[in-house]
Amino acid sequence: MINWQYYPKGRRPSMLAATVVHAFETEADTIDSSKHELSSNEVLKLVEPHLTQVGFRVEGGVDVEGPVLVPVLFGKNGKTEKSFHADAFHEDEGFVVEVEAGRAVANNQFLKDIFQACLMHEVFYVAIAVRNVHHDDKDFDKVRRFLEILFASGRMKLPLNGILLLGY
Repeated sequence: MINWQYYPKGRRPSMLAATVVHAFETEADTIDSSKHELSSNEVLKLVEPHLTQVGFRVEGGVDVEGPVLVPVLFGKNGKTEKSFHADAFHEDEGFVVEVEAGRAVANNQFLKDIFQACLMHEVFYVAIAVRNVHHDDKDFDKVRRFLEILFASGRMKLPLNGILLLGY
């Protein structure tokens, strides 16, 4: 079962966010973390055809050799000076997708994903996919609670229009 929550809660998810949810829902049986312990790369490979179909460049996908690089800083003569890797990137919509597995919560990888998305040039949305269940821990629920607090407190303003959290 795919769980998802969009933030801030006062905004309707974009059509592209709904399409990302659908990509994961289409592969729900094969990526279900209560039945399978797939790596993040294995999950990404399964949802890749659905994402590329709507314009995402996906790491290791049919149109991308190597990592998907999203610019962060520009240097001399406008050349990219610093970039971050993304699992998938829809340049026209400024939408990044990050797929995590075991270290999503244990290593706070979801926080790094949010932080890096905030620094990426012309990125307005990030989707972070985490396991629903990881070694008896409920990773989706833990990340969801964190994001609930982040948005409810109002103390931190992110330069993103939305965060889509997915649990697989």
